Amino acid sequence: QVQLVESGGGLVQPGGSLRLSCAASGSIFSIYVMGWYRQAPGKQRELVAAITSGSSTNYGDSVKGRFTISGDNAKNTVYLQMNSLKPEDTAVYYCNFRTGGGIYWGQGTQVTVSS
Repeated sequence: QVQLVESGGGLVQPGGSLRLSCAASGSIFSIYVMGWYRQAPGKQRELVAAITSGSSTNYGDSVKGRFTISGDNAKNTVYLQMNSLKPEDTAVYYCNFRTGGGIYWGQGTQVTVSS
């Protein structure tokens, strides 16, 4: 059974930074894409960033230039470095792995940007 465990969320002031991590455990077959999504209250879940096994990246328009996704395939871990955080970045952040064995989600970690 595959489990994704996120860490690194919390409360930060506007303009601050946070780094999220997501580590996968269990039997994982061929990771194709690792990604981060977020969901704010009353809004749909949206893509924040994704990285393929070939290290191609894709970002949501609202985070381009501020967030950076990276992955460590050997450790089955994905990271999200978030800089210049804004109050509108407040949401629950979920990691997502698309693999040969299925699609997996983390439990979510809260990020709150507030003064």
